[in-house]
Amino acid sequence: MKKITPLEKRWILYDVGNSAFVLLVSSILPIYFKNIAESAGVSAANSTAYWSYATSICTVILMVLGPIFGTLADTSGFKKPIFTMFMMLGVLGCAALGLPLHWLLFLAVFVIAKTGFSGSLIFYDSMLPDITTDDRVDSISSHGYAWGYIGSCIPFIGCLVMILTAEQTGIGTMTATMLSLVITAAWWILCTLPLLRSYHQVHSVVRPKQPVRESFRRIGAFFKDIRSQKKTMFFLLAFFFYIDGVYTIIDMATVYGKDVGIDDTQLLLALLLTQIVAFPFAILFGKISKRFSCEKLIGFCILGYLFIGLFALQLDKAWEFWFLAVCVAVFQGAIQALSRSYFSKIIPKEKSSEYFGFFDIFGKGASFFGIAMIGISTQLTGNSKLGIGLLCVMFVAGFFLFKQSAKQPIGK
Repeated sequence: MKKITPLEKRWILYDVGNSAFVLLVSSILPIYFKNIAESAGVSAANSTAYWSYATSICTVILMVLGPIFGTLADTSGFKKPIFTMFMMLGVLGCAALGLPLHWLLFLAVFVIAKTGFSGSLIFYDSMLPDITTDDRVDSISSHGYAWGYIGSCIPFIGCLVMILTAEQTGIGTMTATMLSLVITAAWWILCTLPLLRSYHQVHSVVRPKQPVRESFRRIGAFFKDIRSQKKTMFFLLAFFFYIDGVYTIIDMATVYGKDVGIDDTQLLLALLLTQIVAFPFAILFGKISKRFSCEKLIGFCILGYLFIGLFALQLDKAWEFWFLAVCVAVFQGAIQALSRSYFSKIIPKEKSSEYFGFFDIFGKGASFFGIAMIGISTQLTGNSKLGIGLLCVMFVAGFFLFKQSAKQPIGK
């Protein structure tokens, strides 16, 4: 592959910025919330359930807003402003989480921050056809996730050291965590500025007189079109099932680990290892996509996650959590990057935001069910392992549906 262009680098840099928030949400933030909630008298099982419900609410909001703003963003000149709006919502929400808040208000602000983050990804992902070409898209998408993993470690390590040494330095763990949220927000916006200065929408539809009304009309047209595009339809259904487990594992790993008795320091260090190991493997999968078809690699990743889910069912020791963290690292970036690039190649480029809006619905809609299953099963049984078992079933369904998508030609 030729050298990465300046615009591609700036696009990748946004992944470096927002991934710091992802790492915080999947590691420090759930532990911080559970400590706040439990100090207020909320049981461990209920605090896990409430965290999963808050994450699910973000999904529902995106399921409503995604298609509307997605179709609107395909209009000439609209994509960057809408992307900026959601990004700033996420950044400001992240910073606001650093304020001393009651556990319920903390959850409300978290919903706002995560909605902004998730919403920005719809338009970030849909920029792929504008910033690179079809023959480079697998590699560039993989570079985005890879550098996101390793780059996010820079603020995270600083924040983690500050938190782990908070009692010795006299700052206090709570204050250190609050400062970490502000630092993460600052990192996120600084990494975004180069993309905002240089990105220009290339593929778009002609701006109508009433763009908002037209966006709703195009949502209806999407459902008519998708029935004749079997490859895209089967892929979205497969994505719904297999990405369920991926997002649920990302969002709930530390909560699940804490529930089975892994201490906070072990959890955080294991997840830091995940980020570091994920970097070379995301790059590796991007490189081998030149030798093996994207379909084969995605299928392999789905089976890898099925193994991870089955192994997690008996997890009760710290070393097992570390082993699982490495396994997740091998497949996490690859399955997300390849799914994103594969989808970008089978959809109309001028409707990329519209299609990625639904891509996000199918992805976040899946995580809604996965995280809700974890929350409900934990409250009913007092144990989160039943929800993990149900995720394994969804990996199997996703694998077989993806095989059906792979058989179909593009556009049919």
